[in-house]
Amino acid sequence: MVQDSLKRFIEAVSPTWGPLTSELVASSRHRMAQLVEASATEAWLAALHTDAPESRELHRDPARDFLLLAHTEQAGLYRPPHDHGRGWVIYAVQRGEMEMATYRRVHDLHGSAHLVKRESFVLRAGDIRVFLPGDIHDTRCTTGPLTLFRFTSRDFKKEDVTRYPEPSRATCTAPRLKAS
Repeated sequence: MVQDSLKRFIEAVSPTWGPLTSELVASSRHRMAQLVEASATEAWLAALHTDAPESRELHRDPARDFLLLAHTEQAGLYRPPHDHGRGWVIYAVQRGEMEMATYRRVHDLHGSAHLVKRESFVLRAGDIRVFLPGDIHDTRCTTGPLTLFRFTSRDFKKEDVTRYPEPSRATCTAPRLKAS
């Protein structure tokens, strides 16, 4: 019997989908962990590796609005700090390596806002990271080709995603941490 981890992912997530809760995040994260372990011999993943699309929609749930996307990135691609508005996202690295950092927007005594880096970490194949509404983060592909799955709570092309200017090094002093 042919195993199809993508189909199993969709079938497992759809009936449990609902409002954002700790349980939903944990369940979705668990399903993403299973998905990144898919064998490269599965037809859908083999095609993804061969085609290497910048972005491909793997599944869109029309009733619940969540999306599963795959991205292929080359070393050096940087996406400046951003958040996903009211939405949330799970990043799962299937192959390659990426560096991510998290930030907090702070105001100085004069009311000016700037970003302060909280942490920096490396995600390798099998690593997963969750970002809840308002979590500010950036990404940099360090080893490519990178195959990344993004499970999003909604279509971010329709969402108010906030993009921030790249922070100055003076405000980014947090130490590097390994992803959990």
